[in-house]
Amino acid sequence: MQASSPSNFNDEKYMKRALDLAVKAMGRTSPNPLVGCVIVKDEQIIGEGYHLKAGTPHAEVHALAAAGEQARDATVYVTLEPCSHFGRTPPCTEALIRAGIKRVVVAMKDPNPLVSGRGIARLREVGIQVDVGLMFYAASLINEVFVKVITTDLPFVVYKTAMTLDGKIATETGDSRWVSTEVSRQYVHQLRDRYDVILAGSETVILDDPALTCRLPSGHDPVRLIVDGKLRIAENAQVLTSSAHSPCVIATTQAASREKIERLSHLVGVEVWQYDTLRHVPLEKLLRDLVRRGWTSVLLEGGGVLAGTLIQDQLVDKIEFFIAPKLVGGNGPSPLSGLRIECMAEAIVLQDLHIDMYAGDLHVTGYLHQKEV
Repeated sequence: MQASSPSNFNDEKYMKRALDLAVKAMGRTSPNPLVGCVIVKDEQIIGEGYHLKAGTPHAEVHALAAAGEQARDATVYVTLEPCSHFGRTPPCTEALIRAGIKRVVVAMKDPNPLVSGRGIARLREVGIQVDVGLMFYAASLINEVFVKVITTDLPFVVYKTAMTLDGKIATETGDSRWVSTEVSRQYVHQLRDRYDVILAGSETVILDDPALTCRLPSGHDPVRLIVDGKLRIAENAQVLTSSAHSPCVIATTQAASREKIERLSHLVGVEVWQYDTLRHVPLEKLLRDLVRRGWTSVLLEGGGVLAGTLIQDQLVDKIEFFIAPKLVGGNGPSPLSGLRIECMAEAIVLQDLHIDMYAGDLHVTGYLHQKEV
C-alpha cells in the first residue's frame, strides 16, 4: 500500500516514534489495537501518547492532553486511523477537530470493514489534510492480531515449539528437559506475557504437568486453555491452580464424566467448556468462542497432535520454532504429528521467513499464509 501523498524524512521519523510508542502496550490492549500518536509543531514534538488498555482513552487523547493549546495548527502522526464512532470512549476525530489540528498522517486505515475510511473522511470533510499509508507495513505488523480478529472473528494463533535438529521435541523415553537454551526459554516467557491465551493439549499436561504461566517479574499470566476431549486431566494438575490472576479453561466433549466436570468447575478460576461432540473438541468453534470472550491471541505450546490438527485446519497463523543443535534419534515425538500431508508438492511453504541464532538455538519464525498488506 502506497502513501496517499509523498512523505519526507521527518514524517518517517515521527511515525517511527509513534510506532515505538504503540508497542509499549504490547499484550495489554486486547481486544483493541496497538496505537501510538505523536503531535509535532515547528519540527518539535509537543505531545505524544499511546493506547494503554481497552476502555481507557485512545492514543490521540493522551497526545492532545500533553500538547494542550499548542496543538492548534500542528501535525498529528498516528499509527491507525482515528475512530469516528462512539464506543467505550468518544470519537478521536472530534477531539482532533476541536484541537484545531492542521494535518494528520495515518499509517493504516482501520481494517474493520464497518469503520474503515470513515475517520479519514470525517477529518477531510472539515478541511484537515490527511495523508494515509506512511509505514503501512510496520503498522500492520504490530497489529497483526487485531487485523486477523476484526476481519475473520478468529484469534491470531502462534505455534511455539522447541525441537532437536532431527525434529524431536523429546527423546523416545519422553525426556524433554531441556531441548532449548535458557535464553530461548526466557524469550518464551516474553511470548506468554504478550498473548491472551496459552493453549495445550491434554497429553502435554498429563506428561509434563506444566504451570503454563509467565515468569517475568512484571509479566501477566495468559488464560490457560487445555483441549481435553475425554477430560483426562488430573484434578491436582498444576495448570488448574497455577495463576491467581487468570482463569484456566478446559475444553471437553460429551465423552467427559459429568461428575468430574462438576468437581473441576467448583475449583476457583477453573471453567469447563463442554461441546456437543462425542470425541473431538471442535477447534474452530473453540477459537471463535475465545474471541467472544475478548481473547484475541493464542500461543499454542503443544503437543504435536493438536498443533498438526490446527495447522491442517488452517487455524494457525505463525510459527516460532527453536531448533537446538542436538541429535537424539529414536522414535521421539514430533512437533507436528497431527499434520498429514501426502505429497511434497502440497507441503506448507512459510512466508516472511526470519532466522537467527542469537540464543544459541536456530530461531525460525514465519507465517503459514500469505499476509494481506
